[in-house]
Amino acid sequence: MTKIDKIVLSYSGGLDTSIILKWLQETYGCEVVTFTADLGQGEELEPARAKAEMSGVKDIRIVDLREEFVSDFVFPMLRANALYEGQYLLGSSIARPLIAKHLVGIAREVGAHAVAHGATGKGNDQVRFELAVNALDPSIKIIAPWRQWNIRSRTQLLEYAEKHHIPVPSDKRGEAPFSIDANLLHTSTEGKILENPAEVAPDHIYQRTVDPVDAPDTPEIITISFERGDPVSVNGKSMTPTALLTELNGLGGRHGIGRLDLVENRFIGMKSRGIYETPGGTILLAAHRGIESITLDRAAAHLKDEIMPRYAELIYNGFWFAPEREMLQALIDQSQTFVSGEVTLRLYKGSASVVSRTSPCSLYSADLVTFEESAIAYDHHDAEGFIRLNGLRLRSWAARNGR
Repeated sequence: MTKIDKIVLSYSGGLDTSIILKWLQETYGCEVVTFTADLGQGEELEPARAKAEMSGVKDIRIVDLREEFVSDFVFPMLRANALYEGQYLLGSSIARPLIAKHLVGIAREVGAHAVAHGATGKGNDQVRFELAVNALDPSIKIIAPWRQWNIRSRTQLLEYAEKHHIPVPSDKRGEAPFSIDANLLHTSTEGKILENPAEVAPDHIYQRTVDPVDAPDTPEIITISFERGDPVSVNGKSMTPTALLTELNGLGGRHGIGRLDLVENRFIGMKSRGIYETPGGTILLAAHRGIESITLDRAAAHLKDEIMPRYAELIYNGFWFAPEREMLQALIDQSQTFVSGEVTLRLYKGSASVVSRTSPCSLYSADLVTFEESAIAYDHHDAEGFIRLNGLRLRSWAARNGR
C-alpha cells in the first residue's frame, strides 16, 4: 500500500462516514481531516464536529457553501433548463462537483495526498466525486472504502461500530432507514419500500411539500424578476441567490409543487427509483422558460432545447468539470444576454403556471401577430413563395413515390 500521510474525508457525521473515519485511521495510520459541506440541507451540523472530535480528529472543517452552491452551480444549470430524462432537476448531481472542489482545495491547503468519500459501489456519486477530483487534481489519490473494505452488509457495519465503540443512534440499529440526500435545491429519498416501483410511496416520505390535494384552495400569484437569465427578486424584493431559492422553496412547498416519483437510469447501468422534492427549482424552471419565450430568438431557443438533454446528462454522469460541459455552458450563458424581465406565475395545487411575462428586451411584436390591421408592413402574399419553396422537396419526393 502506498504510504499516505494525510487524508481529507467528505464527512457527514452519519453512521457510514463515522465508520469510514475510524477505518481510515486504522487502515492508513495517518491523520484524517474531516470536511462537512453546508449546502442548506437543513440539519444541525455541529453534531458532526462533536463526533469527529470523539474520534480524535484535530482538523475539522465545516464550510458554509450555500451561496456558492446556488450562484455558481444551481443557477448556471437552470439557465439551461436542465432536466435529466426529461424530469429530474439534478438536485444531488449538481452538489457533488462543489463538494469535490472543496475536498481538493482543502487537500492542497493541508498537504494531503488523498481524499476519501462514503459513496457506495452501486451509486452514481462515486463516479461524480472521482471524475471531479480527476479533473481538478489528478495527482490526488482517491480512497473509496465501500470498494476496498470487507464490509458487505449492514449487520457487519453495525458490528464494526460496536467493536470500535462508535456511537450508533437507536433509530439506526434496526431496519435500514431510507437513504436521504438533501440540500437547498432538493430532497431525495430512496430505499426500503421504494425499491419496489409497483409500491405507492407513503405520505410520510415527503418532507418539503404538502400533498397537492391538501394545498390551499386559493391560488397564490407571485412575480419573479430575471437579469441575464438569473432570478434576482421575488415580488419586487431583491434577494441573494440563497435567500431567493429559500423563499421559493417555502412558497412551492406550501402549494405542493415539485414532487417527482421517478425510475431513472443510473450512469453505472442499473435502474433506481427515487422520490424527489424540488419546490423552488420547479418554480424557477417554469419562470425561466417563461421569460425565455419572449426574449430568445426561435432558432436560439430551439438549439438550447436540443443540447439540454446532453448538458443534463453530463451533470448527472459527473462531468461538470469536463471540457464539453464548459463549452456548452459558454453557449448557454451567451444565450442569456437579453433574458431579462418579469414573469408572473400562479401557484396552485402542485402546479406553477406562467400567467404573464414582460421584458425590455422582448422580441414579441403585437403588431406582427395581430389579426387586425397592423402598423408594421406585412404582405400576406409573401407566405405563398415561402410555402412553395419549402414544399419543393416534398413535391419531388411525392412524385418519385408515385403519389
